[in-house]
Amino acid sequence: MLAAVAARTDPDDPLSALEVGDVPEPVARDGWTTVEVRAAALNHHDLWSLRGVGLSGDRLPMVLGCDGAGVTEGGREVVVHAVIGGPGAPTGQAVANDEPRSLLTERYPGTLAERVSVPTTNLVDKPSALSWEHAACLPTAYLTAYRALFRSGRAQPGQRVLVQGAGGGFATAATILGAAAGLDVTVTSRDATKRERALALGAAAAVESGARIPRVDLVLESVGAATWGHTMRSVRPGGTVVVVGATSGDPSPMEVSRLFFQEITVTGATMGSRDELAQLVAFVARTGIEPPVDSSYALKDAHDAFVRLASGHHFGKVVVRP
Repeated sequence: MLAAVAARTDPDDPLSALEVGDVPEPVARDGWTTVEVRAAALNHHDLWSLRGVGLSGDRLPMVLGCDGAGVTEGGREVVVHAVIGGPGAPTGQAVANDEPRSLLTERYPGTLAERVSVPTTNLVDKPSALSWEHAACLPTAYLTAYRALFRSGRAQPGQRVLVQGAGGGFATAATILGAAAGLDVTVTSRDATKRERALALGAAAAVESGARIPRVDLVLESVGAATWGHTMRSVRPGGTVVVVGATSGDPSPMEVSRLFFQEITVTGATMGSRDELAQLVAFVARTGIEPPVDSSYALKDAHDAFVRLASGHHFGKVVVRP
């Protein structure tokens, strides 16, 4: 079958490590289901895999792709949950109870293929209201945003939320989900076009990075060093900061004195559970949310899709259709 794979890793030129070609079909095994992929979405996690981050040489070549939606052999339309193993994972006997948590593409082949095999309990029913492309956008960026907002951040309708770094996949997802849930969302960006797009997606305000704003109840932080000072100045006393990444590096200093004196809670969020994905899928279907899709490519043209992702010029998800 056709697939996009990390044939090797290259930290300096990750796209040179990507190959599109034939790979073996998934092997049938107890507790696992093979899904015919109808759409898969790219993430920066795929670029990091090509650089060798989280993907060791002994697991190469590796089919890439965490996000996907498709049809089982029995005709069931599903969205794939990409987290396998780890504490609390609903994998039953599909993997060993003590297997560490991993994402598709780290231990097991991913969704950028004509077919993918995953633990059967990792499948969530796809509502008919969701297109294949929109469903494929949800399992990584949108699931992380959902968890950060509603589980880790415990956001309630009417609260004020700051999302650092408009335009990225996580920030876009957080803006859309937050607005749909009745949150007052402010986003930051140095790019005026990205600020305008965030407003069109439902943000209540969009400001220059670092601009002074009224204190917020919750900050979603995915940038790190470049925005941490602004995050700590923007969250109200007793408020919460949820960290989902640090694309500009770890913050230093951490401003510990402000943190303890104002009793600010700092917590982390990564991906989400299978049940949270089911909740997210239902929420998106009920509210009529349509995740923005920047562009769509045939699987045979996956290299072009990765070029688009790596360029940083995309807005919304880059989707691949087998």
